[in-house]
Amino acid sequence: MNTTRAAAIIPAAGSGTRMHAATPKQYLHLSGKPVLVHAIQPFSRCTFIDQIIVVVPAEKIAQTRILLQEHSLAAPLVTVIGGGRRRQDSVRAGLEATRADTEIVLVHDGARPLLSEALIRRCHEEILQSGAAIAAVPVKDTLKRAGSDLRITATVDRDSLWQAQTPQGARRHLLLEAFEANGDVDVTDEASLLERAGIPVQLVPGEENNIKITRPEDLALAQTLMNNRTAGIRIGHGFDAHRFSENRQLVLGGITVTHDRGLAGHSDADVLTHALCDAFLGAMASGDIGQHFPDTDPVYKNISSLVLLDSVVRDASSRGLSLINADVTVVCQAPRLAPHLPSMREKLAEHCRCSVEQINIKATTTEKMGYTGRQEGISCHAVVLLQQN
Repeated sequence: MNTTRAAAIIPAAGSGTRMHAATPKQYLHLSGKPVLVHAIQPFSRCTFIDQIIVVVPAEKIAQTRILLQEHSLAAPLVTVIGGGRRRQDSVRAGLEATRADTEIVLVHDGARPLLSEALIRRCHEEILQSGAAIAAVPVKDTLKRAGSDLRITATVDRDSLWQAQTPQGARRHLLLEAFEANGDVDVTDEASLLERAGIPVQLVPGEENNIKITRPEDLALAQTLMNNRTAGIRIGHGFDAHRFSENRQLVLGGITVTHDRGLAGHSDADVLTHALCDAFLGAMASGDIGQHFPDTDPVYKNISSLVLLDSVVRDASSRGLSLINADVTVVCQAPRLAPHLPSMREKLAEHCRCSVEQINIKATTTEKMGYTGRQEGISCHAVVLLQQN
């Protein structure tokens, strides 16, 4: 598990004059939430992000803090500070507000509301490997150079041209070096800053939907794309039950729970993780856990169910699906599970590649009714919501 501390800086101090709106574009609403909230939320769901610094106009700091609190984006994860006249001034202010032990810094435009967690993860991984990275998409249209009279003077070769997006970022010390080397020269983005300092920047394939809201028509396009994304939401339900068995460890949600008996099964019999796997598979219309990991196959004998969950999550990711949230209910009379639920949430979030806030686990009894009430076994229900990236 990666322990490198990472921070996200969200510059959102611009006035957005090209929107011709009384409200700055980052505060305009998209699908019921401000554009800025959409831009921040994917970072809040990434477990490797330890700090999010939102840089806004000084006169909007208090308003923004209240706004973000309303959307569960508050301290200690999120910090709101005042920005500067230029984008680079705001990013520099955000950089200075990062914790001293921060190693990776990602910068993302507050006016790009359709960012996916998968793209954040790809940029983060590339920075870990290469030191600096930028999301970008290859230029597709033919490019023309024109004179002041708007007459074409040349056709530009697009073969090696890429359109810059965000996130952009680097190891913190490289960004600090780049700012010092640049002085007060105007730059348009972090990649330009790093280039001027002679620091190599690696391209990461971006996403066509990762548009920037600049003009009124961009907001309309973003709403259409958001509607299409919502149409790609899939729900799945999973259920599993296992009998108690002597001389077995009790494993639930990847955590070993002290009890006089464990659960019977071909694998580690983690009934909670099995139900969660089935919920993922249900959302993908991909059968059930027995089809993918049959109890007749010796490969799965005593295997950790977290390995099975990893496989299912990889399958979802390969289909462009990511977890919005999971809700799990464990039904057992004993043992008492409440003290173990936080550890289970953390463990499952790690293997589902999401934040702890996206995993909910409840434990209940049947008031001594039925097979769980008679302590013959444990059952579990799980529901997951996936979205198409």
